[in-house]
Amino acid sequence: MIVGVPKEIKNHEYRVGMTPSSVRELTLRGHQVLVQKNAGTEIGLSDEQYKAVGAEIVETAKEIFERAEMIVKVKEPQPVECAMLRPGQILYTYLHLAPDPEQTAALVKSGAICIAYETITGANGGLPLLAPMSEVAGRMAIQAGAAHLEKSKGGMGLLLGGVPGVAPGHIVIIGAGVVGTNALQMAVGTGARVTVLDKNVDRLRQLDLVYGNRISTLYSNAQAIEEAVLSADLVIGGVLVPGAAAPKLVSRDLISRMKKGAVVVDVAIDQGGCFETSHATTHAEPTYVVDGVIHYCVANMPGAVARTSTFALNNATVGHAVALATKGWKQALRDDVHLRNGLNVCEGKVTYEAVARDLGYDYVAADGVLS
Repeated sequence: MIVGVPKEIKNHEYRVGMTPSSVRELTLRGHQVLVQKNAGTEIGLSDEQYKAVGAEIVETAKEIFERAEMIVKVKEPQPVECAMLRPGQILYTYLHLAPDPEQTAALVKSGAICIAYETITGANGGLPLLAPMSEVAGRMAIQAGAAHLEKSKGGMGLLLGGVPGVAPGHIVIIGAGVVGTNALQMAVGTGARVTVLDKNVDRLRQLDLVYGNRISTLYSNAQAIEEAVLSADLVIGGVLVPGAAAPKLVSRDLISRMKKGAVVVDVAIDQGGCFETSHATTHAEPTYVVDGVIHYCVANMPGAVARTSTFALNNATVGHAVALATKGWKQALRDDVHLRNGLNVCEGKVTYEAVARDLGYDYVAADGVLS
């Protein structure tokens, strides 16, 4: 199979869909890999490294899309990329379709086979292709929040850990999944007071056993969220409903009653965000202010640490890329129910139930397009 790796074009996105070692896994099996010129140079992956493992360096994205049977990316295709997709072509990347009707419509129109990293499941549960970026984003959320609490960044001028004689700040983490757990690890290290909320009491029990009296755990309901958020200096939103739009757990009214100069970091922004006041931002302009509260809602947070993120992502994605290239998409999906769960749009049909429900499409089960 001819596999194409275009250079990412989203604002300040320096990750790349395949590292040289991932390309080698494909070329060793007889596949042809096209990599766009300078696709990885910003993170120290040179064209020469790709050539050394058998890749062909191609000048333009247009040529990649014209020649490749499968496109491997990181972020969702931008409008110009959607327009280059063709019927029967495989797109393997993050999509986050539920809050993005324009992209969904473009992918439906393209007739391509669109497989989303974020809905591929794992043998032991969870979302193994989303997990590495959630780990990165969760850890980054604390450092981003801490930085924007500085007065020069618009915050209240607070040091999260405090100093002797001065109380530390209060970090509230909504959601104790992969994002929340990784944020928690960093939050505890700052010396701040930390509260984590979740509806899974077993998960809260596990965290309590690990961290003991260094954190507070609360069962997540409207009352608990309100009380925690109103006392918080930094709130991390890390909730996820796989493939669906994130629930709005913090209302605009609640934001308006928060401390002035407090910071909220919405890691769920790829799925629409869990604060009612959230809208996606970029690394170029990462924040905006609503009612005196700093909102950090960068939709590709891991792109800021693009080298670490690229290698972590490739560890999770390369196995399925090899299967798709070697078996073809139909056989690969028939053989692996977890990969089949990643099929979101196929030949003009929406094949992921949560996306179809949220955006008003007829749902066609993946099995229906594989028969």
